[in-house]
Amino acid sequence: MEALEAIQNGAASKPIFSKDSCVVFTVLGASGDLAKKKIFPSLCNLFEKKILPPSCHIIGYARSSITVDQLASKSNPFMKDRNREVQTTFWQRVSYVAGTYDTPDGFIKLNERIEEIERQHGGEKRFRLFYLALPPAVFIPVTTQLKNNCWITSNSAECRVIVEKPFGRDLDSSNELSEAITALFDEHEIYRIDHYLGKEMVLNLMILRFGNELFRSVWNRERIACVTITFKEPFGTYGRGGYFDTNGIIRDVMQNHLLQILCLVAMERPVSVDASDIRDEKVKVLKFIKPIELDEVVLGQYVGNPNGSTEDSRLGYKDDPGVPNDSKTATFACAKINIDNDRWAGVPFIMKCGKAMNERKAEIRVQFRDTPSDIFGSKCQRNELVIRVQPDEAVYCKMNVKSPGMTFEAEESELNLTYHERFADIDLPDAYERLILDFILGTQTNFVRTDELAEAWRIFTPLLHKLDAGAKTPVDYAYGSRGVDAADEFIKESGFKFSGTYKWTKK
Repeated sequence: MEALEAIQNGAASKPIFSKDSCVVFTVLGASGDLAKKKIFPSLCNLFEKKILPPSCHIIGYARSSITVDQLASKSNPFMKDRNREVQTTFWQRVSYVAGTYDTPDGFIKLNERIEEIERQHGGEKRFRLFYLALPPAVFIPVTTQLKNNCWITSNSAECRVIVEKPFGRDLDSSNELSEAITALFDEHEIYRIDHYLGKEMVLNLMILRFGNELFRSVWNRERIACVTITFKEPFGTYGRGGYFDTNGIIRDVMQNHLLQILCLVAMERPVSVDASDIRDEKVKVLKFIKPIELDEVVLGQYVGNPNGSTEDSRLGYKDDPGVPNDSKTATFACAKINIDNDRWAGVPFIMKCGKAMNERKAEIRVQFRDTPSDIFGSKCQRNELVIRVQPDEAVYCKMNVKSPGMTFEAEESELNLTYHERFADIDLPDAYERLILDFILGTQTNFVRTDELAEAWRIFTPLLHKLDAGAKTPVDYAYGSRGVDAADEFIKESGFKFSGTYKWTKK
């Protein structure tokens, strides 16, 4: 309880849990991959760290007729903590209810189980928390059944619901989903999760920007030439190509993860760290962005690499049986965004993401303008502030220094904060672990608000409709490469300068 109290005192104006609070956390879709790989392991980690409320009981809900032991056997291999005793004690907190997603019977049984737990515990306040680890097709029937059968409203009770992405396919479908959910619940009860907002270095952006005076006067178009936000994965989509083909890399990564990072990089200083103040500023940034045009994006689709070292790398995107032979779905995209406000007018924000690339990496790269009147023989390279999100979390600044020795020449080097070195004894929590804790504590800062979601879809929907209609064919790139060659030229033409004189390496 002490660990939870310390976090509550730092995260909220006043603690919301007392020792008498009864907390029931229900995972809907408990038999699925997300639940076994992320949600149950995250809850177990919070339990092991003594951060879960002592009274917290967990219920799994799904259509499958399975037992808690079967849930445990599926999920335990994904647990960080290998202590069998901790896992056994954690699963003693879990029960399971089987039921459908579109009829009331299962939800009535679920409510009866929740009420049974609440009667056994007693206590002055009840918290009912529901995590929808489910596909979007069942969001509306499930939330309707929850509202009708499991939701309670009183001064002594709170209910909340987490909704997983994707939040629609375009602006209209997103609005339809949002209207259905907001008709059932108040905004403060809805938590739309984008797990990238729970990553350590993404969370760090706020403090880096607004807690360090040295950045305040240079964080603008007078000093910054270009911002690039990159996401790369070294594996393809084989085995899930049918699902991916209905979405593509823009819907899967760019419209949500990368755009959320862009907001945190570009937003104005909020009045406070209150969730509403931060999300207000993110929405303001989005409103300054015009819809992306077709000529502002470069697309690619990976093909097999005949010299690949693994079977997967020798397979192209269309080799997946679930992908049509004539598919034009992009697995790589590079887009330029302009923010037409006083701070950022004329500064290109480049977002690049891709599957089956040469490395796993997510980073933010802020490139500053050229040094005026370079007196060192034009050897000074542009300064860069780089926030490495994953892997090997780091913040480093590329800068020019004197080359060591007897010479008097400029050389590119870095100021480096590598997290595994500076904070060697700290176990950085998984993004889901952190966001589940925020959800339990009722902290909405790192979740997506309805108007924020609508603005994000406004920016991308016209482009997506054109691409869905086949307006642009993605260019082939080899599995394991850097992506589409034309993207490098596109980024260069947009204003980014690549020097190639120095590369950060993990120490």
